[in-house]
Amino acid sequence: MRLRTLIILLIALLAGYVVLIAVAELPPYGMPGNPAHNEVTQRYIENALEDTGVLNMVTAIVLDYRAYDTMFETIVLFTAVLAVVITLKTSEEKGGGQ
Repeated sequence: MRLRTLIILLIALLAGYVVLIAVAELPPYGMPGNPAHNEVTQRYIENALEDTGVLNMVTAIVLDYRAYDTMFETIVLFTAVLAVVITLKTSEEKGGGQ
């Protein structure tokens, strides 16, 4: 049992170390060279109406530029809700006969 605990502790420490190294490599918050301030943002702002023909910029980004991303997020949410409903329905049937 001691060896298993030691291995779990070692894996947890290694995972923590990897997370700390990853966080240390992130760019400083608020710097103009960060990915949040790159040319994609400026392109969306300047060309959204011309590229998509949609007056609302948020709608243009969500439904035109990022349509596949939005579709897959919807599929993941639907699958999660379906799994919860199936789990609750199964639990209800097993517990209802008592």
